[in-house]
Amino acid sequence: MPPAHPFDTSYLRDVADEDKLKEECGVYGVIGVTDAANFVALGLHALQHRGQEAGGIVCHDPEQGFNSARRFGYVRDNFTKQSLMETLPGPLAIGHVRYSTSGGKAPQIRDVQPFFGEFAMGGAAIAHNGNITNADALRKELIERGSIFQSSSDTECIIHLMARSLQRTIPERMEDALRRVEGAFSIVAMTRTKLIGVRDPLGVRPLVLGQVADGWVLSSETCALDIIGAKYVREVAPGEMVVINGNGVESHFPFRPQKPRSCIFEHVYFSRPDSIIGQRSVYETRRQIGIELAREAPVDADIVCPVPDSGTPAAIGFSHESGIPYAMGIIRNQYMGRTFIEPTEQIRNMGVRLKLNVNRALIKDKRVILVDDSVVRGTTSRKIKEMILDAGAKEVHFRIASPPTAWPCFYGVDTPKREKLLAATMSEEEMREHLNVDSLRFISLDGLYRAVGEESGRNSACPQYCDACFSGEYPVIPSDQVEQGFVLKAAE
Repeated sequence: MPPAHPFDTSYLRDVADEDKLKEECGVYGVIGVTDAANFVALGLHALQHRGQEAGGIVCHDPEQGFNSARRFGYVRDNFTKQSLMETLPGPLAIGHVRYSTSGGKAPQIRDVQPFFGEFAMGGAAIAHNGNITNADALRKELIERGSIFQSSSDTECIIHLMARSLQRTIPERMEDALRRVEGAFSIVAMTRTKLIGVRDPLGVRPLVLGQVADGWVLSSETCALDIIGAKYVREVAPGEMVVINGNGVESHFPFRPQKPRSCIFEHVYFSRPDSIIGQRSVYETRRQIGIELAREAPVDADIVCPVPDSGTPAAIGFSHESGIPYAMGIIRNQYMGRTFIEPTEQIRNMGVRLKLNVNRALIKDKRVILVDDSVVRGTTSRKIKEMILDAGAKEVHFRIASPPTAWPCFYGVDTPKREKLLAATMSEEEMREHLNVDSLRFISLDGLYRAVGEESGRNSACPQYCDACFSGEYPVIPSDQVEQGFVLKAAE
């Protein structure tokens, strides 16, 4: 079935991952190197897992001024073309990769970041990872005051707030604008001479600082520093603004200090396993999650199999702790997305089998533990279970490397409405019956906290991370959603 819209790329989505939570974007910026846009393109390629719908780059050259390119599709299909990259010269550039929300409107090129604005003191571009939870209220206010919006993105609110600020410089106007913003934001922005990075006071979404040759890099993850040979310097601190120019890095803290609460799901799924978060290897954290899960939910079985690829580190940890052999019982076809560009309805109905295939020789007559990172709607889990049973497994036991996802995220993650989340309407036993498996266990919230380095578990009075998707405790009230009728969790 061809796409319903000429720019609708939903048919390219990974059918095996349709039942996962999706990060909506990644940001990247480079200053102080020749042809900075080439470095940005490489960085965006490394951040492709954070957004597959579209990407964009804005650059500045002292002779040619600002230039930009925004395209639908993968970075590799657009920003590796010499003819395009030659139009993006200069020593300063920023970029963005975007993921589309499922079930939403067909994507529009006007929504692809970075966004650019011309101010009295010069041009500026901005790329944003996260979500502004009071964007509807801000947009309404700005429109009533005469602002004309060009996109449906909440990020554009920041541009208009900057335009209305009375501050003298662009970094000062950005500070002024972001004080009006609620929610989560990690921002990479640029002027003609400066690269700017800002992280919200809670530090919900990640942002790191690196150094390459005589230049500097800002990135959503450390793995995107590695690809250009950049040295990891440090995380941009929650509530910090860094302004980088030829004189080096200046640091400011323009917001009221708050206790940080970064997103714990970055450790579980969003970040690449070869990234570092808070001085901790994401891979080692996920392996430790598997160890904690084996301690909390042991089961007598013959083999431990990951649901690839996101369940692999946890399955390795589970196998190590339990002593049950690890096996690649499910094999991932890495090339499906390139083969079936316009799949027929018959091919679509094959569903998860397009991407995953059971290794029958290993599975037959075995009691199988399947380790996955999460269960959202449960649709993919049921299909995988059926594949395992069809291959001759005696028993199927699911072990999930995160607590039940019972609440939507409003801080930059594409999450189904609450009534579509399996854990919002079912107990663990009811979910087991729904999936029709021999056993189902999730890691506890305390177990997850132990795995990320909090030895005493979760501090319920003052949680160390944002875990709203599991607990329903939102560190920033999603005011737009509440206005639309979303019911927050009642205080206990």
